[in-house]
Amino acid sequence: MSYDQEGQARLRRQLSKQAIALAMQGRWREAIAANQEMIDSFPNDVEAYNRLGRAYMELGMYPQAKEAYSRAMELDPYNTIAKKNLQRLSHLGEVLVSSEGDSHAEPQHFIEEVGKAGVVNLYRLGSKETLARTAAGDKVYLKIDGSSLIVENGRGEYLGQVEPRHGQRLIKLMEGGNKYTAAIVSSAEDNITVIIREVYQDPSQIGQLSFPQRGVKVSRPYVTNKVLKEELEYQELLPEEPFDIDEEQLTNHE
Repeated sequence: MSYDQEGQARLRRQLSKQAIALAMQGRWREAIAANQEMIDSFPNDVEAYNRLGRAYMELGMYPQAKEAYSRAMELDPYNTIAKKNLQRLSHLGEVLVSSEGDSHAEPQHFIEEVGKAGVVNLYRLGSKETLARTAAGDKVYLKIDGSSLIVENGRGEYLGQVEPRHGQRLIKLMEGGNKYTAAIVSSAEDNITVIIREVYQDPSQIGQLSFPQRGVKVSRPYVTNKVLKEELEYQELLPEEPFDIDEEQLTNHE
């Protein structure tokens, strides 16, 4: 590789890292500028167009997102990430809905800890339009609704219900004083997976596990920074096959 080629490769990595970091911090307008800068230098970079599309989607700028993903498809007709998001955009209107702010969970949230955290599937899902605005890493919120434990996004929109075998137990614990946080592990049109974490155990609930385990299971990262970074780069998220890395990597970028 020539000196000039090495310089171009280094610049490309630097711009890509910057764009991903901004996205992981939820700084979507700055992420747009960073990806536009990368496209100016590397007009055929498919990942930059995918990241640009994500940033526009997060800000509710759906026509611009569609344009970015369409360009990615022109460059790579078999790009499954661009195709998936164009399908999601078909369910969305053109209303500006800003998602800037504290809408993404910290990577440490995605440590599956024995008894205190668990991954659940939602059922009786919300509208396609609402689900289309949902992405891996988003914070969500638990709400007791009669005998059901429902999950809402930061705008108070209904996403789905926690499966009863977990929901009933968590309702009792929440009514007893326990507190929980939750975040999206994976989101698709017909499937949403959420990780729920106990963050406070009321003294009256001592000895009660939020997520009883069958057999012995060690704590492990369920969704890692690497997965979230790949989601930002629009790689497919496969929660059934978590990456085998240690906890230290959760707070380190490549």
